[in-house]
Amino acid sequence: MKKKNPLSVLPSVNDLLMGDACSSLLTAHQRPMVLQAIRDVLSDLREKILKGIPADVSEASIFESVRSCLNRLSSFSLVSVINATGIVLHTNLGRATLSEKAIRNVVEVSRGYSNLEYDIQEGRRGKRHVHTGRILKQLTGAEDAMIVNNNAAAVFLSLNTLAKGREVIVSRGELVEIGGSFRVPDVMSESGSLLREVGTTNKTHLYDYERAINENTGLILKVHQSNYKMIGFTEEVSIQELAALGKERNIPVMYDLGSGCLIDLKPYGIHSEPSVQEIMRTGVDLLTFSGDKLLGGPQGGLIVGRKNLVSRIMKNPIARAMRVDKMTIAAFEATLMEYIDTDRCIDNIPVLRMLFQTPETIRTRAGRIRSMLKRQSPAAEVRIIRDISKAGGGSLPDAEFETYAVSVAPDQISVNELEQRLRLGSPSVIARIKDDALIIDARTVQDMEIKDLVRLVIAALQ
Repeated sequence: MKKKNPLSVLPSVNDLLMGDACSSLLTAHQRPMVLQAIRDVLSDLREKILKGIPADVSEASIFESVRSCLNRLSSFSLVSVINATGIVLHTNLGRATLSEKAIRNVVEVSRGYSNLEYDIQEGRRGKRHVHTGRILKQLTGAEDAMIVNNNAAAVFLSLNTLAKGREVIVSRGELVEIGGSFRVPDVMSESGSLLREVGTTNKTHLYDYERAINENTGLILKVHQSNYKMIGFTEEVSIQELAALGKERNIPVMYDLGSGCLIDLKPYGIHSEPSVQEIMRTGVDLLTFSGDKLLGGPQGGLIVGRKNLVSRIMKNPIARAMRVDKMTIAAFEATLMEYIDTDRCIDNIPVLRMLFQTPETIRTRAGRIRSMLKRQSPAAEVRIIRDISKAGGGSLPDAEFETYAVSVAPDQISVNELEQRLRLGSPSVIARIKDDALIIDARTVQDMEIKDLVRLVIAALQ
């Protein structure tokens, strides 16, 4: 006898679509989405049957799976989460959170038409760079400025414009790699410029740069140690010295600042991160830095410096492939305007507020979380602990920030199970595990998130 096909127990896609049980799904969801959900469920069942795994092929079970699949397909993939890690610029969680002014401006500009590339005063075509250029020049003291889609693009575009086919002198100790395997030597190669290494890994002197200069030198590049720290028997050439050398030899000097900050951090105990304004006062010709790190804005790469150089970069045909859209420009303009009021920008920009809030403020927030948890008698030991937060995002690598966290040690489930339940909740809670307890760092938990956070922790412990 011919052996029966084990897959024959599965209904066809058409049978399921035409069945009574599917009518309500077709009313609530678009037909292509329902069709995709049915196909996904049947594919999963088919795979289980062929592998000999027990599978419920009843119509009721199939449609229960179809409904679950539809919920996934109809939900957004990019969603907000509660950051309880204490890492302020968490790259995996989107880095900087925007200020209220920036969010309002994005919504206002996006809901209708805008003057993105239209000069209202002149009644003719304009340029998108003017919206952020004017305030960047005011804040940094640069002659001109532009924004591209990230700092890697800013570095690439600058090198491609100013030094394609020519040598770029860089210290060996500054040939860094940042997140996503972005390496300075690689981006230089792709830009068409030629790497000329000078010095050694730990020590580079001014005479190393002087000796490397020749008729094919197009640029001197300095890269800030924004995501690592080199200590011990080290020496580097300051940007002031390089800027002076560049002027003496008539060679442009560019500084890749990496993170980039528009306020002086020394009053807050941070002496390793120069401000953009400090660097511009050295006489450097071009400066690149990120927008979604210490600046506290959206993702973007900012290029500021001499007008003739920035103008050349703007005219590079590749610049169009790296330009930012109206929403990014709206967020940047509003974020940059916060810096005009230097006394209030710390409070108004979430990244700066989270980094430099007092330990007492964080302890108070941690106390609120603990009290709300204790009132509901969770199956866990809940206490407040002292801990350390980090800036993250390739910023301030040697800085540690005193913080307070809520430690939750569950009684009835493992701490790994608790972490997973919170991570898979809605909204998702991202926290750390330390010493067999879940650590909820109150530094990065926003006040408006506390109620949801407590609800989710209680539910996860049950």
